[in-house]
Amino acid sequence: MLELPNVTLIALTGKDFDSHKKAIDKSCEGINFGAVKLVWDEKIRSIDDWNKKVIKELPSYVDTSHALLIHADGYVINPHLWRDEWLLLDFIGAPWPLPMDDYSYLDEEGGLQRVGNSVSLRSKKLMDLVATRPMEYHYGNNNEDGQICCWNRKWLESQGCRFATLDQAVHFSKEHEIPENVGVETFAFHSL
Repeated sequence: MLELPNVTLIALTGKDFDSHKKAIDKSCEGINFGAVKLVWDEKIRSIDDWNKKVIKELPSYVDTSHALLIHADGYVINPHLWRDEWLLLDFIGAPWPLPMDDYSYLDEEGGLQRVGNSVSLRSKKLMDLVATRPMEYHYGNNNEDGQICCWNRKWLESQGCRFATLDQAVHFSKEHEIPENVGVETFAFHSL
């Protein structure tokens, strides 16, 4: 059994409680987390509501050094692929594909960022910083993962936050088929 006492497994939802509960149960197979929380909030009625709750309220549910945020369609599938090095990071999620436009996945300085995704391991430090920073919504980076991993990334790095490299992210989770993850088994997934 994998022991992760410094990680809170968490899902936040306002719909489809049973599917989120199944994702929690599946993620707990083979892992003892420091805490396990399924947060139900009937005020979450849209993706915008969910994004705001993750940005502003997620840290209030977490008392461990890290949180593993999952969804009904994204959770742990291979606990044996866990890597302790991920706890040295402040954010790791699935890698993003190369964008098909000139605005997606760009940071404040216009640099391309390939690591994001809401199914992620994130530090309490990062969550607290994000919760207190005014978030401006920008086209192409409106979701909470875009806000964290793109539009506010350089600021978060200036505060000492460390983001996963593409190679680390390839082993953590998979959301899209990209050349870098062909044939790679991952710890988690999101909507394959």
